[in-house]
Amino acid sequence: MQYNNKTVWITGASSGIGKELAIQFAELGARVILSARNVDKLNDLKATLKGEGHLVVPLDLAQPEHVLSTVTAKMNELPAIDILINNGGVSQRSLFLENDFNVYRQLMEVNYFGLIALTKAVLPTMVTRRSGSIVSISSVAGKVGSKFRTGYSGSKYAVVGFMDCLRAEVAEHNIHCLTICPGSIKTAIAHNSLNEQGIAQNKPEESIENGMDVSVAASKMIRAISNKKDEVIIGKGLSGWAPTIKRFFPTLFNRITAKTNYR
Repeated sequence: MQYNNKTVWITGASSGIGKELAIQFAELGARVILSARNVDKLNDLKATLKGEGHLVVPLDLAQPEHVLSTVTAKMNELPAIDILINNGGVSQRSLFLENDFNVYRQLMEVNYFGLIALTKAVLPTMVTRRSGSIVSISSVAGKVGSKFRTGYSGSKYAVVGFMDCLRAEVAEHNIHCLTICPGSIKTAIAHNSLNEQGIAQNKPEESIENGMDVSVAASKMIRAISNKKDEVIIGKGLSGWAPTIKRFFPTLFNRITAKTNYR
């Protein structure tokens, strides 16, 4: 696929996978719309991107109703969106019995309702044009469960289910829907993961530090978009193989996860 003169909107663009996707899409000739909460980081990234016409649109996915209303009102001012990448999100590392209920609310607001709100605002113009791709970053945790991730995994399972249904609904409108399920990727996701009080734990994890390089992961994601895939799993080692192991050896997989600590 050629990306010259294409517009790609990326949430969670201030760091990690989102930032790397922005860099690589810009290098391919795309116009990139950058969204996250940190405007300074977005502007710094914009200044380094190859090409021209890139835009910064600050969004707080934790306020989905505000996202829906402001983006809907702003759509006429923006270039036609060819690809929407719902990448913004937050993870979690804490036990269910210890979690404040509000932790689950935080995770669902950002990872699920924020994603739905932005998709709801952008999709109608794609349908009118009969062209476009909706790409949502779920997680391997959206395919298999493990300790310390009841809230995160639940929100990411929800994304997978939402995208499966949306794909069926918009196929007649020629809209492509891709669900990406990353495993362990070298980003700050572990540092930003919520603890039982809903506060970032601010510490690394071995599995993330030894994960796939973010530039490699982003390149694989762009390839999946170009090839119009429906769903891809991108990960290194066990994080990439976990859904397959779970599918064919569910009892064994469940025993392993019950005995293993992932933080």
